[in-house]
Amino acid sequence: MGREILPHERDLRVWLQRRFVAADDVEDIVQECYCRFAQLPDVSGIGSPRAYLFTMARNLAHRQRRTATVVRIDPLADADEDYLHSDLPSPERVAVARQELGRVQAALATLSDRARRIFLMRRVEGISQKEIAATLGISEMVVENEASRSLRAILKLMTEPAEGQSAPAKQAASRARTR
Repeated sequence: MGREILPHERDLRVWLQRRFVAADDVEDIVQECYCRFAQLPDVSGIGSPRAYLFTMARNLAHRQRRTATVVRIDPLADADEDYLHSDLPSPERVAVARQELGRVQAALATLSDRARRIFLMRRVEGISQKEIAATLGISEMVVENEASRSLRAILKLMTEPAEGQSAPAKQAASRARTR
């Protein structure tokens, strides 16, 4: 998946910014595309990964635009029920999030120190490749290659089933993520 999708990320971001969404929403759409690719059981049937990626992003952008313009109007009788509902995540969702965090931390631990640092600077802190290269005293090409390799490795580890997790547990975790 990484070989077919990652090279198109920059083009996808530019395309989204020009056509559909505000710069703030581009990151959300790109990440949602990665999540959806990670959830696919098999990607070998995709004939044109670039076209599939751009179509998925376009559909997500349209969906986001539609839901952003919908205004929900609740009856006044339901206003009291709002006090009964909490904005806090359910215990099941907290448990699943902790498991996923543990898997991410374990995946990050498999990277070399330099690769981990570059990945965190690029993906978590949002620092540009040029700034990372200057900070670490390496070329931008090295930063780009390390970031791509790291993302591929982490995506691979994250898409593999967790050790000791049964099929029903995986389905429950998947349902909890979509809530």
